[in-house]
This record gives sequence, structure tokens and C-alpha cells, in this order.
Amino acid sequence: MKDLRNKVAAITGAGSGIGRALAVALAKEGCHLALSDRNESGLAQTAALAAVAAPQLKVTQHCVDVADRAAVYEWAATAAAEHGRANLIFNNAGVALSSTVEGMSYDDLEWIIGINFWGVVYGTKAFLPYLKASGEGHVVNTSSIFGIFAQPGMGAYNASKYAVRGFTESLRQELDLMDCGVSATTVHPGGIKTNIAQASRVSSSVNGFLVRDAQHGRDEFEKFFITTPDKAARVILEGVRRNRRRVLIGPDAYAADAMARLLPAAYQSLVVRETRRKRDLGAAVVPGAAGERS
Repeated sequence: MKDLRNKVAAITGAGSGIGRALAVALAKEGCHLALSDRNESGLAQTAALAAVAAPQLKVTQHCVDVADRAAVYEWAATAAAEHGRANLIFNNAGVALSSTVEGMSYDDLEWIIGINFWGVVYGTKAFLPYLKASGEGHVVNTSSIFGIFAQPGMGAYNASKYAVRGFTESLRQELDLMDCGVSATTVHPGGIKTNIAQASRVSSSVNGFLVRDAQHGRDEFEKFFITTPDKAARVILEGVRRNRRRVLIGPDAYAADAMARLLPAAYQSLVVRETRRKRDLGAAVVPGAAGERS
């Protein structure tokens, strides 16, 4: 899909961050938009920005919780009916959780898996028939660099993002075999300047073990958010045009990916050593990731 003009793109987590940046970038390329988010005010702001960028385009918006399968399917059907078709689905919505494996509650684990993994599954499966019917479609699923590179205190987040990676890579191979005009890309952002850190859940199990306290950890980790959402959106859309299987975003993502490739087992010892050093110095080491809660 080298030309995005007059295509129809659906985006989850469109109320802020990468989702908003994707909406505006797509509008500038002449792509109609079906936007969703749980944050109605943020969603309305994104729709307004897209309308300013390209007033001639059709932009629809729906308040959707991606962890609600019925709601996602209803949105997909409505979006396809409102626009007459659907060509792209950007499963971008996501949340973060910092907790040790031992200390995490099952409620928190189910919460993050429900959004980060099941939300991607629901969005993919709900829109896939419409993408195939259009004759030219693309599924874009947001994983994370933490879908390649694991960190202590992020077991649930890592699990959700590794799952997205495996799910989407398998999907891509199936679509290649079908030769149906639809493809898929996995996105692995590094630190993106969004509000995911401030909106994250932080378990008390990391206090004194990985960080001084929850808020200090959030604030300190935001310093590692080095790539803007606008830059991330441009890289993602270039990945779609080039039909890439995998898209890395940011120098930190490339560095972590290289370390995981060169030292697939040994990198874990290096992470432990660095984490212990920062902890002893009193610095926060709470990891975070890109994406936005829908």
C-alpha cells in the first residue's frame, strides 16, 4: 500500500500520543479516518486536528474499550458501514504496569493483557474481513522494544508485548500465503514522548527494590522518552508503504534490538548489573513503553 490517498484507516488509542500523531499524518496524506479511544475529550481533539489538516476527509469517532470484544466488533462494523470500507487497522492502544512477577496481582495482570494483547487480537480479527474485502489492506500492531528485550519489573508488560509480536508475525506469514492483498506489520517503539508512564500502574512490589517510590520512578523514566509521536507516526507509515514486517522506532529501540541479537542470553546479566547499579545510586529504573490507553 504505497498510496494512502482515499484509503480508510481505523486507529485505536487515537485520543493522544502515537494514535493522535498517526491520525494527523494520515489525514495529511488524504486518508479517511475511523478513530477510537476511551477518552472522549482527547478523541474529539484528535478528530478536530485531523479535520483542520484535511477538511475534505471523512473522520468518524467512537468511544471504545479495546478490552471489550463486543465493543470492538461493533465499532469495526459501524466504521466499515460509515466509510463504505476499511483498508488499515492500527492497533495502537496500550497501557503499562510496573511490578515484580511475585508481587503483581491477577487483576493487574488481566487488565494489561486485556488491553495490550486481547485488544490487538480483537482489533485484528474484527477488521480483517473488511480489509480483505477492500482488496488492499494492512494490519499494524504496536508491540514495543520490550517485545524484543525484557526488563525486571515489567514481566506482565513484556508478556503482553512479546505476545503481540508472535501473534502478528504469524499473521503476516498467513497473509503472505493467502496472497489476499492484505499484509501486517509489527511496530516496536522505544521511548516515545507520551503520557503512558504517568498513566501506568505501579505495584508497591517495586518500591525499594527497583525504585524509591512509584511517582519518582514515573518521573525519572520519562527522561528516557526521546522520540516524538510525530516522528513515530512518520516511521510507521513509511513501514506500511514499504510493507515491512517489523518497524523499530528510535535509537534506543535499535540499540536494544542489537543487544538482544548479539547477546540473546547474556544481555539479561547486563541488565541486572545496570539495574543494581542504578538502584544503589538511588536512581529510578522503572521501564516504560510507547502507545496509549484506548
